[in-house]
Amino acid sequence: MSTPQADRSQNPNIGWTWLLISSLFEITFALSAEATHGFTRLGPSLLTVAAVSCSIFMLSKALKSIDVGVGYTVWSGIGSVGTVVFSTLVYDESLTLWKVLAFVLIIGGAATLQISDRFEVKKKATERSSRSHQPVA
Repeated sequence: MSTPQADRSQNPNIGWTWLLISSLFEITFALSAEATHGFTRLGPSLLTVAAVSCSIFMLSKALKSIDVGVGYTVWSGIGSVGTVVFSTLVYDESLTLWKVLAFVLIIGGAATLQISDRFEVKKKATERSSRSHQPVA
């Protein structure tokens, strides 16, 4: 059984743009879910449903050009860090040294995944280019 591969033919930056926007909706979803009080408040409930729908839709757009393992990991990392950061501002939750250390590790891992993804794209492009320039026997 073959697995779908990310479509690398489009601009790789567009996938990362979709992923960033999707992550912002993921943060909105998490924060608004807290405000629903178990989906008993209409406004926050509607916002939660809209935000999670937009987040998943945009994540699916991002995964057209980003490998799912990389895309999902970065998406959940940005969502996790963003949710903790904004929950300290919106809900006055505590921000401890351990949480900050975890952020650094998550952001470092996400950045490493993005960098490795870009190297892989360049490597594959170089391989395709060198094959197309080889003489035909």
